[in-house]
Amino acid sequence: MSIKYSNKINKIRTFALALIFIGIIIMYLGIFFRTSMLVMSIFMILGFLAVLSSALVYAWIGMLSTRAVQVTCPSCKKVTKMLGRVDACMYCKEPLTLDPELEGKEFDEKYNRKKGYLKS
Repeated sequence: MSIKYSNKINKIRTFALALIFIGIIIMYLGIFFRTSMLVMSIFMILGFLAVLSSALVYAWIGMLSTRAVQVTCPSCKKVTKMLGRVDACMYCKEPLTLDPELEGKEFDEKYNRKKGYLKS
C-alpha cells in the first residue's frame, strides 16, 4: 500500500476548518457550565478565539496561495498550485517537483526544509 500525499495548501485549509469546529465545540461545552458565569465565559471566549484564529489562518493561506507557483500536473493534466520544492497535486495527489535535482528521487517532504535536505 503506497503512502497518500496531500497538497500543503489543502492541509492548511483543513486545519483552519478543524479550528472552526473545535471552537464551536468549545463554546457548546460552555453551555454545560451555565451555573458558573465565569467558567461559561471562559469557554465562550476560548471558542471564539479558536474561530477567530481560523479566520486568520484562512487569510494567511489565501495570501500564500496567490504567490504559489501554478503547474500542470503530468498525471491528471489539471492546473495545481505548488508550495516549496516538492508538493502533491491538489486533485490526484501525484508527487510534484520543480527542482531538476529531485526528479526521479523518492518523494519526501523533508526536501522543503532547509536543514532536512542533504545533497547526495
